Amino acid sequence: MAEISVENKGTYSRVVRRSRWDKIVRTIKEYKWMYLMLIPGMLYYLCFKYLPMFGLLIAFKEYSLTKGVLGSPWVGLHYFKEIFQSHDFYILLRNTLVISVFKIVLGMAPDIILALILNEVGSKWFKRTIQTISYMPHFLSWVIIYGLALAFLAPADGVINEWIKGLGGEPIDFLTSKDWFRPILYITQIWKEIGFGAIIYLAALTSIDPTLYEAAIVDGAGRWRRIWHVTLPGIRSVIILLLIIRLGSILDAGFGQVYIFLNARVYEVGDIIDTWVFRRGLEEMQFSFAAAVGLFKSFIGLILVVGANKLAKKMDDSGIW
Repeated sequence: MAEISVENKGTYSRVVRRSRWDKIVRTIKEYKWMYLMLIPGMLYYLCFKYLPMFGLLIAFKEYSLTKGVLGSPWVGLHYFKEIFQSHDFYILLRNTLVISVFKIVLGMAPDIILALILNEVGSKWFKRTIQTISYMPHFLSWVIIYGLALAFLAPADGVINEWIKGLGGEPIDFLTSKDWFRPILYITQIWKEIGFGAIIYLAALTSIDPTLYEAAIVDGAGRWRRIWHVTLPGIRSVIILLLIIRLGSILDAGFGQVYIFLNARVYEVGDIIDTWVFRRGLEEMQFSFAAAVGLFKSFIGLILVVGANKLAKKMDDSGIW
């Protein structure tokens, strides 16, 4: 009887595996053009995301340009110890976390508010005009934005300082002030990305069932009640999704923006992990050290994304996977 049971079990597992394989083949045949469209994206990630991960080996080696990745000697966790033993690391970690957290909090709220406002606008041409104007700064480089900030905030002839002097006050050197450096980062980040971020929420708003608004109106709900009880719950899953994605890059803090705005006078509050890695990794040619820091950041990002996703699944079952 045991032999018969084992044989039946083996036959059943083979049938299950075959039926699963047949189902996969049928699905691929049915959606072949969609899968074909996925190939360029998959090749991009394969070539530029996964294959370069081979270079992470240098984080555990004394990398030499002449010896290459495989020829360089192993040093184990030497560079990871150097990271945590560095006094500067904890200052940089604090700056990075403060800037990133404020960017996430102050960056998502304006996007949602603008999307809600545009969703309530009845005039289509006015809505499209505001939407176009608001997302155009997304395509400007941080170099151009720094030039605009300099035109407004320069201590000698900046527009804002001209107003301050016109009111009888003393000009403020905003760009070299420790008190103003981070607020300038937040304000320019919001101005640059608010329109582009609102597009995502506007797309999510279109998926809300119009009958929910009709039912709310019948129940006597005003505009604010409809926004609070219908609109916001309708895009809650998108808000959680974007929050989880942003948590994965919490140790980035926006290298391009910070590097452009950074100067020696604001290192104490503006120097972040990425600018530190740039100086040591490229300017001082310490490639192994830079790779070790990058691997550490990726590991922390992975933990935060997995943890945030599990928390979101427990709260309202709306995680990424």
